Amino acid sequence: MQGDKTGDTPLSETVKAYIKEKYAKPGAVFLGVVHRLDRPVSGVVLFARTSKALARLNEMFRTQAVQKTYWALVQNTPREPEATLTHYLVRNEKQNKSYAYDHERANAKKAVLDYKIIGHTDRYTLLEIHLHTGRHHQIRCQLAAIGCPIRGDLKYGAPRSNPDGSISLHARSIRFEHPVSHEEIYVEAPLPDEGPWRGISKN
Repeated sequence: MQGDKTGDTPLSETVKAYIKEKYAKPGAVFLGVVHRLDRPVSGVVLFARTSKALARLNEMFRTQAVQKTYWALVQNTPREPEATLTHYLVRNEKQNKSYAYDHERANAKKAVLDYKIIGHTDRYTLLEIHLHTGRHHQIRCQLAAIGCPIRGDLKYGAPRSNPDGSISLHARSIRFEHPVSHEEIYVEAPLPDEGPWRGISKN
């Protein structure tokens, strides 16, 4: 999403170059990063093209006025077809990993999400997920905590990696009110054209 120590070209720079060319922008292009996806995650990402839009979108994210939906292919099938998960996550900066606990503890942040089983492949279960909080690696960590690590997510207990280094977590859609025109915006990202995503049977 943004530059880091790897030196890889971040998505934000690619989008700036696109805007500069599409709208023949002279000079520097403004682009506001409203939210982030983990590097191995696919799906829809929202950017702001003006500082006014960025401020308003940040406030909408803060007050949970933006509806984000994620899909995940997981090992194993959760015991409940749908449920709310609540954990307390402790982030280990050195490992770039979060640990989930069932009770409050020092330096932990409360994490809440809803999931629902919406399909299957021959080896995986497809979950739809809605976040109530936005914590570091929240979906990956909480699903692993109930014995359902995401396909390809070695960091959180998957037995093998995906061929392209991704994990099977997909930001499926986003719904929000346009910060200037106030019309409802709905964006849905197509599924990756890869492996089990092509073999999903919806419930």
